[in-house]
Amino acid sequence: IDDHDVVTAGGVMAWIDLGLHLIRLWMGPAIVSRTCKHMLIDPASREQRSYRSFRPPLGHGDDQIRSLQLWLESHLSTPLTVAQLATQAGMSTRSLQRRFHKVTGMALRSYLQALRIEKAKAMLETTSLPIAQICWNVGYQDVSAFSRLFVAQTGLTAGEYRKKFNVV
Repeated sequence: IDDHDVVTAGGVMAWIDLGLHLIRLWMGPAIVSRTCKHMLIDPASREQRSYRSFRPPLGHGDDQIRSLQLWLESHLSTPLTVAQLATQAGMSTRSLQRRFHKVTGMALRSYLQALRIEKAKAMLETTSLPIAQICWNVGYQDVSAFSRLFVAQTGLTAGEYRKKFNVV
């Protein structure tokens, strides 16, 4: 993060990015290129989104919403509508959306997408299931829509993610 007079970096290896950023600021891109070649570093900006994990907030104190969150985790493969979720939670759609956002800080649809993508990431890391099957297992019917959302959330295609993080 470069905030003019304060430049910081987080993560174990982020000091490399910080160093390259400072070299670029003070000495220019040609020196960055030479430094990268000398140190065997890929000069392309490294994407960090693929390392981010979604951890659903469960300690908010709203038992009704927490019950729905736990129910969602075991019903991701089912196509779900907000109306169905409201019925499951025992409240109106408007009340559900308002309360859900208040306690989790996320819109219900965004939460569901993040939960599904996180589940898909786990399957890509630990199984050899085809990507289309993973898409369907986490509740998406359209593989291309899933693919676009996956890239938007992680910065990688599902295949690239599997290649990078698969442990099987």
